[in-house]
Amino acid sequence: MVNREKVEEAVRLLLEGIGEDPEREGLRETPERVARMYGEILEGMDASAQEPLSRVFAAENNDMILEKDISFYSLCEHHLMPFFGRVHIAYIPDGKVAGLSKLARTVEVFARRLQLQEKMTAQIADAIMEHLNPRGVMVMVEAEHMCMTMRGIKKPGSRTVTLVSRGAFEENEKLQSRFLFLVS
Repeated sequence: MVNREKVEEAVRLLLEGIGEDPEREGLRETPERVARMYGEILEGMDASAQEPLSRVFAAENNDMILEKDISFYSLCEHHLMPFFGRVHIAYIPDGKVAGLSKLARTVEVFARRLQLQEKMTAQIADAIMEHLNPRGVMVMVEAEHMCMTMRGIKKPGSRTVTLVSRGAFEENEKLQSRFLFLVS
């Protein structure tokens, strides 16, 4: 849970620290706006993937289900700067499937917190394995990190790709190749 009062005070101190006057007209309400923003974009801090992934349906289909191009926005825990991109999720059900929106909601649970892309990719895959019990899952995240675009190396447009396989996808190169073909 975001403590808005502490965030507001921190933003005031930050503004003073960079040489700004937090009482000038354009900045007077900035601490409150930033506190509300953090409350919104970090609402996944206390969320669990159990809720969206508990809504399942019986299904005879035991072939791959792929949901791709799920957009997300997150905050890098190293610099508190945004990273954003797309998530692709494939899984092989074992008698039950999640509603399509539930995969996107699962992405949101993990994206809406201070995060590392590598960790988020694994968390999504592990949550699907835990709550859906599929035969396997594969998750790919492609993201641009503002800490590389706006500061440091300053390379806009560069993307980081992370990939995690669990279950049947770990053991089967044909499944991995099929997934990669479908998301390309």
